[in-house]
Amino acid sequence: MTFLIRTIDHTASGREIVRERMIEQDSLIIGRAAENDIHLPDLAVEQQHVRIGTAPGGMLRIEAVGTLGFSLDGRSADAATIDPREGGELALGSAILAIAQENGGPVAITIRQVEASEGKADVLRSFALASTLPGKRALSWAFVGLILIAFLAVPVFTHLTRDRIAPDAAREGQVAFDGSWSTGRLSLAHHGLEDNCEACHVDAFVSVRDSTCQTCHQDLGEHAPSPRLAHGRAPAGMGDAILWSVAATFGKEGPGACTTCHTEHEGPTRMEPASQKFCADCHASLDTRLTDTALGNASDFGKAHPQFKPAIFTRLQQTAPVRISLGDKPREANGLKFPHDIHLDPQGGAARMAIRLGHVGGSSGGYGSPLACKDCHAPNAGGIGFAPIDMEADCESCHSLVYDKVGSTFRTLRHGDVRQAQADLAAMDRAPRRPVVTGRSRPGQFARGGLYHSNFGPPVPTLVGVNRALASGGVCRECHLPATRNGMADVMPVNLTDRYFLHGGFSHAAHAQEKCSSCHKAETSKASADLLLPDLKSCRECHLGEDAVKAEVPSGCAMCHSYHVPGGPMPQDHPARARENVAIVNRMGR
Repeated sequence: MTFLIRTIDHTASGREIVRERMIEQDSLIIGRAAENDIHLPDLAVEQQHVRIGTAPGGMLRIEAVGTLGFSLDGRSADAATIDPREGGELALGSAILAIAQENGGPVAITIRQVEASEGKADVLRSFALASTLPGKRALSWAFVGLILIAFLAVPVFTHLTRDRIAPDAAREGQVAFDGSWSTGRLSLAHHGLEDNCEACHVDAFVSVRDSTCQTCHQDLGEHAPSPRLAHGRAPAGMGDAILWSVAATFGKEGPGACTTCHTEHEGPTRMEPASQKFCADCHASLDTRLTDTALGNASDFGKAHPQFKPAIFTRLQQTAPVRISLGDKPREANGLKFPHDIHLDPQGGAARMAIRLGHVGGSSGGYGSPLACKDCHAPNAGGIGFAPIDMEADCESCHSLVYDKVGSTFRTLRHGDVRQAQADLAAMDRAPRRPVVTGRSRPGQFARGGLYHSNFGPPVPTLVGVNRALASGGVCRECHLPATRNGMADVMPVNLTDRYFLHGGFSHAAHAQEKCSSCHKAETSKASADLLLPDLKSCRECHLGEDAVKAEVPSGCAMCHSYHVPGGPMPQDHPARARENVAIVNRMGR
């Protein structure tokens, strides 16, 4: 027998797709299994659900193969016989199979999916929540009104009725739901103000003002006085000028305002340092607008940057340091005599003394090896610079000031006070001086011929003998320059600069991987007047401009220069506080 299987599907647009195929056999198996003659992918259909076969007299026999029956012309049955010429509808799950035969042709079985009837849909709709709720349009307007009340009316009302007080970051915000107006989360520095918008936004729809920022940052200095900043700023282009004029219409302050650089609502991050271009906009041609400036033009550390100008003392007894370019090969007048090369020579006398100190004092009582930079220069607490050199801690192990011993007590000249040292020597017992006995682990031996013997000469009642310590060949003259005060022998006051660069910061901790000799040529320095600072060329071996691709360390302006002048809430050892860290050290009772 011949069966024509016709399948009708629908596209998303509703167009019918009809597929036909012919089967020549006496019976058909219909079910969910893929190997059936007619495959119905429906869980309500058994693997092999129905068999359709021939019956006497040209009839068709329909039988349920599994445990479930079927529906034929709206009636449930397990088996039935139909005349294909009259036709019939077989329902299996969600599919309707229409069986018909025309003019003695093949038996056509047309398969289509069942659509929910209107009556059934109405019954289901009666159980849905939609039947008890208002229409979608009414709900939409209700939600619009709720949003306007909660996020517009309430914030506006509470803002207008709040107490008008000075901005206070520590006070809880009074405006309700103002967080819904936020354009983004605040930075890490201001995260505590997330729920206190009026701490910064004092007036509605008005940009944050500088005066508001200064309620918290009142001690933060400016890069330069405001009028000078405005005069030195590069002129804005036409596009920027138009944008600034529009911004001014809405209450935004000019290009020099805090909010120009310190943008907020960019997420919980830290503010990025100013880009090189930000600085170069003014400093690339600063002298064309500020004709009285002493600053050189700078736009890129690797290409356009002036030579370093450290602050040094150029004359003895100078009251304040002056800035001089390293290109002029300046000499430093600090009042000391200190040859670095003698102390750092691994084969010299200082090296041998340091090695002997280690042998005399034991592994923990002396150096035990030639002197190195670290033996005298100790980093300060922040690691940015170094602690001041101290005579007693750093020098006396070799340059002893012990001059007598009384019992088990050593008598030492008081370093830093010349008059007191003279008085101590004048009051010393006039008997022949006793040799200082040995046995002390450190500072060492003081007997005649020992490591630390210093001969001040026999004490006499006049200052002539005392002054031998200050005379040529005396112990004081080993390190200090001679001077005269009120007709009496003295030493030249010492002026030491703690920080050389007033307008730039430098951290030694950031360069800990480098050797001291990489930047400071101390091994070849024969006088303390040598200024052992690296010049611009030396720094450019590693540091080049921010956009330098081949640089070991691409370096923008902000790496060394702080925009704000010291005086704000910065730690004492911050490089930007360089101006405050220049000290005139008067060690000799000036």
